[in-house]
Order: sequence, then C-alpha cells, then structure tokens
Amino acid sequence: MRLELATQNDFDAIIAFYDDVTARTPEMGTYARWQKGKHPTEEGINAYINKGSMYIYHERGVIVGAMAVTMYQGEDYHAIDWSQQVADDEVAVIHILAVSPDIQGKGIGSEMIREAIRMAKSKGMQTIRLDALASNTPAHKIYERLGFEYRGQQHLYAENTGWTDFYFFELKQ
Repeated sequence: MRLELATQNDFDAIIAFYDDVTARTPEMGTYARWQKGKHPTEEGINAYINKGSMYIYHERGVIVGAMAVTMYQGEDYHAIDWSQQVADDEVAVIHILAVSPDIQGKGIGSEMIREAIRMAKSKGMQTIRLDALASNTPAHKIYERLGFEYRGQQHLYAENTGWTDFYFFELKQ
C-alpha cells in the first residue's frame, strides 16, 4: 500500500488535495457537505500532522487519498451505545477520509480503511470507530461493507453544516 504518515513538508499538498476533493466531488453538497476553509480546515490538518495522525495515499507521487487516524476518541463519542465499553485511548477513530474524484469508485477508500484497521490493531486498539453525516449514504454503505456496524446518531454542530445529524459506526469484532 502507498499509505504513509504525513509530515509538515506535505502540508501544502494536503490542503490542495482537500480543496480539490471539496470542489470536484460529485454531490459533495449533499453527502459530506465539506466547504473550503470550513471543513476540513488548515488548522485541523496541521493538528493531525503534528499529532502523527495524518496519512496520505500516493499514486505515482501524487496524493490521491488522505485521512486522519487518531488513537483515541473524543467526548462526542461518549453518548453512543457502543458494543464494547473501552477507554478513550483504546479506540482508533478514522476522520476526514477523502479520495480524489479522478479515482473515486475504484476501491482506494476501502483499501485505506483496511490499512487503518491493520494499523489500529497493530497498536493494540480494542476497536475502531468513525462518524459520518446522516446524509452521507454512500459512505455508510462502504463502512458497512467493510464490517462496521451502525451504533447510533447524534445531533451535533459543525462549522460546515450547522446543526445536523451524524451517524456513528464501530467495527464489529
């Protein structure tokens, strides 16, 4: 796999990648509702890089996929009825997964998720979780096909969406 840990040297290319994905992904306004400057943000990506949580997927030297994988869950995950109760630092969470519009639908996103699962397990994580907008039905189907189970929803505020429903998923063990 061509998934590698991002560094500060990758920052500008990652920002350009997310801006391109946001601008050119069909139905972005319906499914993920990302907006340049609002989500994902430069500050957020910088924080993921600094924490060693940002990963990029290269094809012939060009970023065609990116995601963050944290080895902890935030408080917004506490309200969900998870299948197993574990400490926050025993949970890997996948964030801001994106694939270039030029190669969407070719299995790159699924490959990236499988790599995140392998990575989390190798670091001793007890479970893997993620969330997506309730409207992001294409992502829900991918997650469920890869073994994730819908565990609940929350009505949360995000800069790019305002108040909206998020679905939470957990990898079945």
